[in-house]
Amino acid sequence: MVDPTSDHHEDLDESEAPDCEQCGDAIVNEPTHREVTWIEDDTVREAHFCDESCLNAWDER
Repeated sequence: MVDPTSDHHEDLDESEAPDCEQCGDAIVNEPTHREVTWIEDDTVREAHFCDESCLNAWDER
């Protein structure tokens, strides 16, 4: 898998792309990609989002 913190919005294969936590779409070549990280039970967790609207919808639940 590609390092999700890298500048990977170019030339990324869909099979290696992270999926949007809200809508489930693969995030390929999306400069609007957003990521949230947090600590839960001493483990780093992360969630990826296509854009700000998916992030906001996930955040509101």
